[in-house]
Amino acid sequence: MHSQDPSRVVVLMGGWTSEAAVSRVSASFCAKAARGAGWDAIEVELTRDIAKTLEEIKPARVFNALHGQVGEDGSVQGLLNVLGIPYTHSGVLASSLAMDKVASRLIFQSGGIAVPKRLSLIEDGPLLRPQDYNGDYVVKPVNEGSSFGVKIITGDKEPPRSDEWEIGTNLFAEAFIPGRELTVSVLDGTALGVTEITTSEEFYDFDAKYKVGGSHHVIPAEIPKEIETQALDWAEAAYRMLGCRGVARADYRYDDKANRLYMLEMNTQPGMTATSLVPEQALWRGISGEELVNHLLEIAQCDD
Repeated sequence: MHSQDPSRVVVLMGGWTSEAAVSRVSASFCAKAARGAGWDAIEVELTRDIAKTLEEIKPARVFNALHGQVGEDGSVQGLLNVLGIPYTHSGVLASSLAMDKVASRLIFQSGGIAVPKRLSLIEDGPLLRPQDYNGDYVVKPVNEGSSFGVKIITGDKEPPRSDEWEIGTNLFAEAFIPGRELTVSVLDGTALGVTEITTSEEFYDFDAKYKVGGSHHVIPAEIPKEIETQALDWAEAAYRMLGCRGVARADYRYDDKANRLYMLEMNTQPGMTATSLVPEQALWRGISGEELVNHLLEIAQCDD
């Protein structure tokens, strides 16, 4: 498929997953930035007929502004490889590995990156509880983003019921890490900085992430120098291990009492809204939203 216009870009957004609405906000920000940088950007909703739509539009490249399943797990990346349309962010393998929190953590651990202890879940009637474990814990879907479906069980809180998630949701549990929330964006293999996220919500959940004023970002994070260095180094290492491209973001918990850092996950399709962490870290390093989006489009590619 060859575009008649080398500046024509499709910004893919929305879809039918739990993060469709957030994706549309990212797409709006990215399309505006792309137009500012001189691209002919068209926002296109992800549907089951997306291949046909792309054949009709014939974009020179695709800016992937999708979040969550389908757009982030390698599915759309594989389709774009087949259609031969260069796209932003990571390819099939890195996307699918990063989206699977269990698989990606095994890779991180193999490279010496600390992750929270994984717990075995057992069904106790309608309740889900970890086996042989009495501490605070977290239950979350293996492959959702934006903190969808995350339950934190602390103190004498009752364990969650299995019917609190859609039937067939693949769940896992981990030890809850008390402390602070840190994140590091990585652009072309280089970490941009460490942001601490504070929120008045119980934890950095969906509302805290995307509502204006839902969270407060401190950049650079006020943390010990050795933890800052570790966060930057681990983010770059995880990016390399998974084989990421373009921009990605590593999320951490920092237990400040024990002075220990734990990586939670690597996001290959991090939020790109006005309140998002990646544009903010880029700007802190002197890269505007327009320059960031333009750069990601310039380096867009299919898997080799």
